[in-house]
Amino acid sequence: MSPTDPHDQHAGAFPLVDRDTAMSTRRAVLGDEHVDAAMAATTDLTAPFQDLATRVAWGGLWSRDGLAKPDRSLVTIAILAALGRTGELRMHLRSALMRTGVNRDELVEVLLHVAVYAGLPAANEAFAILSAVADEVGTAGATPTAASTHPDHEADAARSGHPGLLDEED
Repeated sequence: MSPTDPHDQHAGAFPLVDRDTAMSTRRAVLGDEHVDAAMAATTDLTAPFQDLATRVAWGGLWSRDGLAKPDRSLVTIAILAALGRTGELRMHLRSALMRTGVNRDELVEVLLHVAVYAGLPAANEAFAILSAVADEVGTAGATPTAASTHPDHEADAARSGHPGLLDEED
């Protein structure tokens, strides 16, 4: 096969799986309820985008062997948090906790990386979303850090409603 063949298995190739396999991966990661809602909301205008997302993101990227699903979840969450894509971040945090085998401690570590490399405001918002999602799915919120349990931070934590998180205006 030539290097431009999408089914070429040589190093560096980006093969796409068939649509049914792509949809199966999408459902495994995001859940039937989410995928069914997305498909039901598809219009003539958004159908090409849904097809692109299914074929490339789920049938190409998420179906590759190079990273395990939990690792892909963590990378995706870091990128979404850094970019401030809160809707997608919420969806992928829920997926990570419920479907891809990521635990809350791993999510905390990834968001700490986001704080250093993408900024405190991005991580602050991501931690708030993680806390809400963790409550919704029935797991405990983010693991307390040394900063969140330090006596100097108790007043800030009580005021913000998110232990260890920055206030909105900070």
